[in-house]
Amino acid sequence: MDMKEKTVLITGASSGIGKACAEIYAKNGANLILTARQAEKLKSLAVSLEDKYKIKVYDCAFDVRDKKAAEDFGKDLEASSRIPDIFINNAGLAKGQEPLYEGNTDDWDVMIDTNVKGFLYSARAVIPLMMKKNKGSIINLGSIAGRQVYPGGNVYNATKFAVNALSQAMNLDLVNTGIRVCAIEPGAVETEFSYVRFAGDEERAKNVYKGIKPLTGEDIAEIIYFVTALPEHINIQSLLVTPTAQRSATLFNRRG
Repeated sequence: MDMKEKTVLITGASSGIGKACAEIYAKNGANLILTARQAEKLKSLAVSLEDKYKIKVYDCAFDVRDKKAAEDFGKDLEASSRIPDIFINNAGLAKGQEPLYEGNTDDWDVMIDTNVKGFLYSARAVIPLMMKKNKGSIINLGSIAGRQVYPGGNVYNATKFAVNALSQAMNLDLVNTGIRVCAIEPGAVETEFSYVRFAGDEERAKNVYKGIKPLTGEDIAEIIYFVTALPEHINIQSLLVTPTAQRSATLFNRRG
């Protein structure tokens, strides 16, 4: 599929996998719609990609947890005829790794509101627009944590199991359309993810990847690009991706 003149919408686009996706699609000529919470980082990325690749970038800073903001975003896209061909439902995070009985309930709220409710608010705003074209691709960012529970994962696991289920549900709901739905479920990816999870503790975050060569945001972006560039009659519904050194949520071949 030629990406030139296609429009790609990415949530959580200011860093990590979302930012890497913005880069690869821009490089291949797609126009972009980018959202994230951090307005300055988002605007800086948008300007940089426009200058570098001579594409059009529309940036809109809002928090996916804000239902009204997500609804307004969808209305704005419709009013301005910015209908995405590809929707990368990427915004998400983890916070904390305590056992359930010691968990921080504020962290639970942030994860549930972002990873589940924010995921849904974004989908509700965007999918009806895509249905007008009756074709396109939706990429839902899941995780190996949505397939396998691990110690300390608890609520984060639950939110990603929800993404897994909702992605399957989307495929069923959109059966009478040409819209494809794929859940990309990475294992260990070295981005800001662990830094956020451990509240800025750099040493603890680095230890997650100690002794292995982890995936990068760019690795996942390449895979997402591949899935969306396939011929329209091919729908990869889910894809579990890990570093070679990782064989389950907890089993790693760590060296040194």
